[in-house]
Amino acid sequence: MGDIMRIVIVGLGVIGGSYAMALKEAGYNEVYGIDKNIDTLNKAKALGIIKEGYEDGKEIVSEADLIVLAVYPDLVKSFISNNKENFKDNAIITDVTGIKQLFINEVLDILPDNIDFVFAHPMAGREKKGIDYATNTVFKDANFLITVTDKNKIESLELIEELAYKMGFKHVKRICPKYHDEMIAFTSQLPHALAVALINSDIEGRNTGEFIGDSYRDLTRIANINETLWSQLFLGNKENLLQAIYNFEEELDKIKSCLENEDKEALRELFIKSSVRREKL
Repeated sequence: MGDIMRIVIVGLGVIGGSYAMALKEAGYNEVYGIDKNIDTLNKAKALGIIKEGYEDGKEIVSEADLIVLAVYPDLVKSFISNNKENFKDNAIITDVTGIKQLFINEVLDILPDNIDFVFAHPMAGREKKGIDYATNTVFKDANFLITVTDKNKIESLELIEELAYKMGFKHVKRICPKYHDEMIAFTSQLPHALAVALINSDIEGRNTGEFIGDSYRDLTRIANINETLWSQLFLGNKENLLQAIYNFEEELDKIKSCLENEDKEALRELFIKSSVRREKL
C-alpha cells in the first residue's frame, strides 16, 4: 500500500487526534476523521491533521485501507456491526483500547472474513479528554502492544507495527489477549485506582496544595480521570484488577505491621527490595 494508504480515524479525541498528528508527521497525507462533534472535525481540519472530516463516515469507510477506532471499548463492537457492509475488501482495522478480552471474541464473530482486525494498545495517554489536548509527542519512546488473534495475517501485524514505529513508539510487543489484560490490570489500572484512593483519602477542607512536592504530584497526576472511560475499563477487567488490588493490599499490610511492631530492619528490607526492583525496570 505504501504511503498512499487511506487511513480513517474514528473518534478524534485526545488519542485519535494524537494519532492524526503523528501520522501526518510520519508523511501520511490521506488521513480522514469521523467524529460526532462538528467542532472537533473543524479543529482537526484547521490543524491540517485530517484531509476531511465526517459526522457519519459511511462513504469514507468504504474507501479506507486502514481504520483506527479511537473510541471507548463499548463502541468498538457497534462500529463493526453498523459498518459490516461498508468495508473495503481487505481493509485493516485497529483500535487503541486499554482492555481486550471483554470484546475481542465478540468482534471476531461479527467481523467479515475479508477484514483483518489488529487489536492494539498505545501505552500513552493524557488525563484530559478532547482534541485540544492531542499531541504527537505523547507517543515518543512509549510502549505499543499488539494483541494477536488466530485470524491475523502476518502482513497486517507488520503494517501496524511499522506504523507504530513511524509514529514514534519505541517498543512494540505482541501478546495474547489474556496476558494483555493481566498485565494492564497491574501496570495501568492499579496505579489509577491508587491515585484515586490517595487523593480521595485526603482530609476534607485542609489546604493540601501548600504542602505538596513531586512525590504527591507524580502519584496523583492520573487521579484527574475520565470517569466514563475508566469505569468501563475497570469493570471490563474486574477479575484481573481485583487480584492486583489484593496483592497490593498484602504489601501495604507488610509496611503497616512493620510500623505497628516498630520493626526497622524489616522496613529497610522492604525498601531495599523495592529499590532493586525499580532499578531493573
